[in-house]
Amino acid sequence: MQKEEQEYKVKKFGTFGGVFTPTLLTILGVIMYLRLGWVVGNAGLLGAWIIIILSFTITLTTALSMSSITTNIRIGAGGAYAIISQSLGLEVGGSLGIPLYISQGLAITMYIFGFREGWLSIYPDHPAFAVDLIVFAVIYGISYKSADLAIRTQYLIMAVIVASLVVVVIAAYDGSMHYSAAETLRWGTFRGSSENQFSGSDFWIVFAVFFPAATGIMAGANMSGELKNPRKSIPIGTLWAIAISFVIYIGLAYWIGRSASEQELLSNYNIIIEKSFFPPLVIAGILGATFSSALASMVGASRILYAMGSHAVLPGSDWLKKQNSAGQPQNSMFVTGIIVFITMLLRNLNAVAPLVTMFFLITYAMINLVVIVEQKLGLISFRPLFIVSHWIPWSGLLSSVLAMFIINPSISLVSIALVILFYGILSQRKLITPFEDVRSGLFISFAEWAAKHTAMLSFRQERAWKPNLLVPVSDPTAVKGIFSFLVNISFPKGSIKLLGISEGENDDLFRSKINELSKAFYRKGVFSSWAVIQTSKFAEGVNLANQAYQGSFFKPNIVFLNILDKDFFEQDYRQVIRESSRLQLGILIYYPNNKTGVGQRQLINVWIRNRAPHWKITWDIGNLDLSILIAYKLKMNWNARIRLIMVVENEEQEKQAFQFMSELIDLARLPKTEITVHIGSFIDFAKDAPEADLNIFGLTPEPSFDFMEDMVEDTSTTCLFIRDSGAENILA
Repeated sequence: MQKEEQEYKVKKFGTFGGVFTPTLLTILGVIMYLRLGWVVGNAGLLGAWIIIILSFTITLTTALSMSSITTNIRIGAGGAYAIISQSLGLEVGGSLGIPLYISQGLAITMYIFGFREGWLSIYPDHPAFAVDLIVFAVIYGISYKSADLAIRTQYLIMAVIVASLVVVVIAAYDGSMHYSAAETLRWGTFRGSSENQFSGSDFWIVFAVFFPAATGIMAGANMSGELKNPRKSIPIGTLWAIAISFVIYIGLAYWIGRSASEQELLSNYNIIIEKSFFPPLVIAGILGATFSSALASMVGASRILYAMGSHAVLPGSDWLKKQNSAGQPQNSMFVTGIIVFITMLLRNLNAVAPLVTMFFLITYAMINLVVIVEQKLGLISFRPLFIVSHWIPWSGLLSSVLAMFIINPSISLVSIALVILFYGILSQRKLITPFEDVRSGLFISFAEWAAKHTAMLSFRQERAWKPNLLVPVSDPTAVKGIFSFLVNISFPKGSIKLLGISEGENDDLFRSKINELSKAFYRKGVFSSWAVIQTSKFAEGVNLANQAYQGSFFKPNIVFLNILDKDFFEQDYRQVIRESSRLQLGILIYYPNNKTGVGQRQLINVWIRNRAPHWKITWDIGNLDLSILIAYKLKMNWNARIRLIMVVENEEQEKQAFQFMSELIDLARLPKTEITVHIGSFIDFAKDAPEADLNIFGLTPEPSFDFMEDMVEDTSTTCLFIRDSGAENILA
C-alpha cells in the first residue's frame, strides 16, 4: 500500500468527509421526502415510529458489528467485501462482492431515475432520457475526476439538504402542525395507496416500502481504501450518521403526522414539499439527495470492483486494478459507467429493484456472521478496539434474514441462490488469498469440538473407521515406487502420515523430499502430514513416534512397512510389529514382486485360515477384518474383484468353509466376490493358487519373513501381510 501511495499520491479522507457525509446523505434519500408521509398515513404515527425503529435497529446492529470487525483488521479497499474476505476468505467475500457491486450499479440507475422524476416535476416538458443522460454524465465525470471532487460536491449537497430540513422546522414554528399530539399518536388503518385504489395494506408491506431508506450504511465503508484511519473513521462516521438520520426521521414523521390529514398523507406523495415553509428548497433537497446517493454509489461501486480486481477474483483483474496518476481506479470506473448506462436503457427497474435491497441485507447478515464466528472461535487474534456484546451480531443476523423474507420471500431465495452460485464458481478458481483469514481457526475449532465429543464416547468407532497410515520412510525414492498403492489404500477419506527416519546427514534435503512427497499425496486427494525423527535406529524411531501419536486425536491406526524401504533388517521389523501390536495398531507389510508389481489391478485374493471347528460368524471374526477392509478399498479404487480363498483338510470342512465365506460375504456386504475352497496342503496350493494381481495374507504375532518371501515367489505376485489392531470390524 505504501508503494501505491508514493506512486499515485492518493488523497486520504477523514471521518467527516470520507464516512459521515456519504453515509448520512445516502440514508437521507428520496424515501424520506416522497414516502415518509405515505408511511405515516398508513401506519399512523405509532406504527411509523415502530417501522423506523425496526429498520434502524437492523442497520444499527450491523453497523456495530462492522465497527467491531474494522477495529480488529487492517481493512483495505472494498468496504464490506474487504471485511468479509479478510475473515471468511476471498471465495465468500467475492460471492457477496460480485452481487453487491451489481446491486450498487442498479442503485445508481434508480437514483438517477429518482432525480429525473423530481426534475420533471419542475420542468415537465424536458425529455426524460436526456435528463438521465446529463445526470449520468455529471455524476460519472465527478467520480472519474477524483473522489475528492465527489466528497466536496457532497458537502454542497449536504448544505442543500440541511436547508430543506430547516424550512420544515420553520414551517412547524409557523403553525403547520394543525393536529394535536393526542389525535396524531395513533395506530394506522393501513388503507393502501392510490396504485391499489386504497384497497388495503398491512404493517409489513409498509415496512418493506420504508426499509431501503435505512440502508446505505456501507457508503462510507466502501471508501475504506482511501481513508486516513479506517479503523477509527468507519465506526465513528457510520454510527454518527445513523444516530443523526434516526433523529431526523423520527422528528420528520412527527411533524408530517401533525401537519396533514390521513387522506392527504395517503394520496399525496409530495405532501412534505407542500407543507414546508419554502417548497422549492425541499425540491432541491430531493434532487440533492438522489444526486448524492448516486454519486456515493458510483464512487463506492468502483472501489468494490477495484478491490476484487486487486485480489484476482474476477477475469481481467490485472486490468481492473489499474489506477490513473491521481490514484483513481480508472478502469473499474469505466466498467461501472458502462453497466450503469446499460441499465439506464432498461428504463424501468421495478423488476430488479428488490434485488438491490436483498443483496444489501445478505451483506449485512454476513458482516454479523463474521463477528459471530470471530467471537465464538475465541482466537487471541480477535482483539477489536470496539467491543460489542454477543447478542448484537446475533440480532443483526436474524433481523437481516427476517427482513429479507418479510420484504419478498421469492426474491430472497433467488438472491441467496445467486450468492451460492458465485461461491461455487469462485471455489473452482483456487484463489490465492493475500491475507490470513479465520477459516483455519474455524476448522480447528470444529476439529477440537469433534475431538472432545468423540473422546467422551465409551465405545469403539468401528463404523467411523478409515485407514490412517503411518508410513516410515528412510529413503523417499523407495516410496515413489508404492505411491499409487498408498493412494489407493487411503483415498478418499483416509490419511497418510509420513515419518522420516533420518540419521542427520543432509537433513534439510531429506526434509524437503519428505515435504514434497506429502504434497504429492495431497494433490491426489489424500490428506497427508509429515515429521522427521533423527535416529540411527529405525525401529526405535518408529516405535517412539507411535507412542507419541497415541496422545493425539488424529492418530494413525495402521503401520505400513515396505520391505524395500531400506536394507532389510528383520530384527527392526520384528520390534516394530511387536510394539505396534502392543499399541493396538494395525500392521500392513508390503512385499512386492519385482517382476509383476501389482499387475493389472483386476483381482485380489484374500486368504482366510481354516476356521475348523469354529465356523460360526460372531461380531469378532479374528484377524481378518483389516484384510477384507483393505481389499475392499483397493477393489473400489481399482474397480477390481475380490476372491476369498481357504484351504481345508476334508470335504466336510469344504462345505462348512463355503457356507462360512458365503455368509461372510453377505454380512460384510461384499458385492461380486468369488469363493475358492481347496482341500489339501496350503503350501502346495499356494504354488498353484488362482491367478490374481495381489494376494493378501494374515500376519501372525511373530511372523516368519521366510514364509513371506516364499509366498511372493510361489504366487508370483506382490503380497500384503496384514494384522488387525482389534478396532476394525468388516461387519459394522
